[in-house]
Amino acid sequence: MPSSRTGRPPVQRAARRPVVPGPPRENPLRTLHTRARRAWDRPLTAYYVILGGSALIIVLGLVMVYSASQITALQMSLPGSYFFRKQLLAAVIGAVLLLVASRMPVKLHRALAYPILAGAVFLMALVQVPGIGVAVNGNQNWIALGGSFQLQPSEFGKLALVLWGADLLARKQDKRLLAQWKHMLVPLVPAAFMLLGLIMLGGDMGTAIILSAILFGLLWLAGAPTRLFVGVLSVAALIGAVLIRTSPNRMARLACLGATEPQTGPVDCWQAVHGIYALASGGIFGSGLGASVEKWGQLPEAHTDFIFAVTGEELGLAGTLSVLALFAALGYAGIRVAGRTEDPFVRYAAGGVTTWITAQAVINIGAVLGLLPIAGVPLPLFSYGGSALLPTMFAIGLLIAFAREDPAARMALAMRQPRFGKKRNGGSQGPRRWNTMRRRAPVARSSGER
Repeated sequence: MPSSRTGRPPVQRAARRPVVPGPPRENPLRTLHTRARRAWDRPLTAYYVILGGSALIIVLGLVMVYSASQITALQMSLPGSYFFRKQLLAAVIGAVLLLVASRMPVKLHRALAYPILAGAVFLMALVQVPGIGVAVNGNQNWIALGGSFQLQPSEFGKLALVLWGADLLARKQDKRLLAQWKHMLVPLVPAAFMLLGLIMLGGDMGTAIILSAILFGLLWLAGAPTRLFVGVLSVAALIGAVLIRTSPNRMARLACLGATEPQTGPVDCWQAVHGIYALASGGIFGSGLGASVEKWGQLPEAHTDFIFAVTGEELGLAGTLSVLALFAALGYAGIRVAGRTEDPFVRYAAGGVTTWITAQAVINIGAVLGLLPIAGVPLPLFSYGGSALLPTMFAIGLLIAFAREDPAARMALAMRQPRFGKKRNGGSQGPRRWNTMRRRAPVARSSGER
């Protein structure tokens, strides 16, 4: 071995180890997408989204009703919290209805379909009786209950059409009758037209549009042929065009689309234009809660039909996008419940409720944005009005009950641990396995045909 200059043997260096490449770094966006998808696939996701989303909409709506209605109440020589207290009372009663509806079995929901329809038809006919019916803003669709309380029966007609139509279509599907067009249309379409006629006697075109949307939603879910669907839609559009053409008030609302000045010729677009002013002055984060300027007598119906405009002015773009996101989540969860069930009644009822809430929200927000004519319908769960809030909260209870009835959701609820004591079913259990709701039940679960 050769020696070094110092006389010591040279130090042998260890051979370098080959560099082993580590595992590839995961894309954070892909990881986030995977986690979100797994969370959404959990059995109870739709249940929590419907419950949490509707609760947030109601609470935020109470806050905005209090903010938007103070000036109106003071102008009427009433306490500033007058409308808020009435809305809070309706929300408490609606919470009881929501809880009852969410705990009721599907059989009982089907059994209530006919009594609710009969009651709604009776009350809607009672509106036209002189001395009982009350006209509000030119529409006679209210019943005086005494004091300052009034009832709008047409709001309960939406719930009646959903429950009765879903039960009717489910029974006909069980008997394999929906393949015949006459069984698909009769008696669903005539009954819906009867409700529409009672509503239009009072002049409420906005509620009639919502009821028509529910009817078309039920027909679409039932698998109506394209020719049949287009035929019914054409008849409804023709009737609607005639009703709009023969009413100067409705023609004036149609002429205000895209208006930027309060007065455009003979048509007064004050409400539509000031709604745009409110949204435009809000900016990104708004002027602050309670700091709206348009609610000081400039914007009519600030706490009812145009509460979304006040929300945009006080909470800005962030607030309005939050409201839109909550309605989008609620609608998607309703579609999920309707699309992943084997029970035809649950599918039709969940689809009808989702169509109702989504269509009404689109029509209200579209009118505030100036994209649709002002139809005079409230923003569901958000605007002031107990007659609209009570049936809508009952309908939310329906969606919650249907979400709980899913086999995977029922299993997940049964596996949840109580807060104190041992696990349910006794003894130790293995690790939980979350079955996704993408897997349909192999056997159709009957909802109990009467």
